[in-house]
Parts: sequence; C-alpha cells; structure tokens
Amino acid sequence: MTAIDLGKMLDKAWADKDLAEVLDAPVSALKGVSDRDGKLLKEAFGVTTVSDLARLKYVRWAQALTELGTAVK
Repeated sequence: MTAIDLGKMLDKAWADKDLAEVLDAPVSALKGVSDRDGKLLKEAFGVTTVSDLARLKYVRWAQALTELGTAVK
C-alpha cells in the first residue's frame, strides 16, 4: 500500500482528520483552494465537498484525456 502525505494535499486544519471526514469536507479543505474558490465551484457545478469535486464529470474527463495523452507519447 502506498503512503500518502495528506499534509501536502490538505489545509492544516484537515491534515489530521480521517478519510471519511476529509471526503465530506468542503473543497476549501484542499490546500490552495480558498473559501471563495469553493463558493465559485458550488455556483458553477454544485460542488460542495472534496468527494463532489472528485466525482465531477469534468474532472474525470480531464483526467481521462490526460491519461490518454500520456499513453500516446
């Protein structure tokens, strides 16, 4: 199993939380995502939690395209 340093991904207030809490956390729990960013994501896409963001179809499409691009190189 690969270890992940959550401190590199999460705001300090969320780094010691368990995974279930992090997934239900507002997107602003992610390092570099402000409360304003979270508000804009909610307005644009209905995203309110980290889990919502991960499941957002546009994020998944972008990830798939990136993987395809990597495979083609």
